Formats: sequence, C-alpha cells, structure tokens
Amino acid sequence: MAGPGPLRLDPLALAWNTVASFSTYEEAQAAVDYLSDHQFPVEYVDIVGSDLRFVERVTGRLTTWRAAAAGAASGAWFGLFIGLLVGFFTSGPRWLGLVLGGVIIGALWGGAFGAVGHLATRGRRDFSSLRSIVALKYDVVARGGHAEQARSMLREAGIIAADAPPPTV
Repeated sequence: MAGPGPLRLDPLALAWNTVASFSTYEEAQAAVDYLSDHQFPVEYVDIVGSDLRFVERVTGRLTTWRAAAAGAASGAWFGLFIGLLVGFFTSGPRWLGLVLGGVIIGALWGGAFGAVGHLATRGRRDFSSLRSIVALKYDVVARGGHAEQARSMLREAGIIAADAPPPTV
C-alpha cells in the first residue's frame, strides 16, 4: 500500500488544506488525537508551526565551580555507563570496583573538562540557559483532499467553532 506521499510545505497548498489554527502545540496535538481516536486517516495530517521565535531562558549564574560540578555529574553518568558495560563482561567481585572506578574517573575528567571549558570563555558567557524554538501559531493541515472531512469532525466535536471559516495563511 502506498504512503501518503512526500511532505509539501508550499504555503499556497497549506492554505488550501489548513483544517484549523491553534495558539498552542498542545491544542493542535489534542485536535489530531481526537481525529485519530475517531478513525480519521491521520497519516494525511501535519502540525505546522509558524512565526517561529528563538527563546533562551536564563537559568542562573555560571561560575567555574558550577561548570565543574555539571561536568563532574555528566562525567559520572558516562563513567557509570562504561563501568557497567565493562562490568557485564567481568566475572567475580571485581565488577563493582570497575563500576565505582568508572564513576570516579568519569566525574574527575568531567569536572576538569567543565572547569577548563568555562575558563576558556574568559567571562564572555557567565550564565546558564535553556534554548528552544517556539511557534506563535500551530496549523493542523490535511493532505490528499481530507481537509473538509477533518474540519467537519472537529466542528462536530466543538474543537473549532461551527461558524469558523477555513483558516488562511
């Protein structure tokens, strides 16, 4: 059986096939979930975010000690993984020593790399942050002539207004 075909992001085609627009991704996702739960062929549906914005949320001051601590924690996890991996192929009670050694060595190397990495910036970035890209609008788009069926199902469910005209780009 052939699939739904290649993804088209042509703005004119999107305008003709837009089922509904939502202000949050969760609302768009809930609409698609409703369609899926009611046997709509969701393999013809896309959620398209538009008006993208880059958001960097500053989470705190970054010092050399904090960078070293974060590096040590990351290194300890990696060391645990390597220690467990090697420990699985070791017989006898030595496996525990390998695991603990992996955690300790990983933490030491991770802490050293974290501190050196922070010092290398020479104070140009003394804060930690989380970065993300968010959209201001999320369109549920149906391909293959399924837009009106999806729009009708969402109207009947009250997810979009009964008198709402088809969205435009």
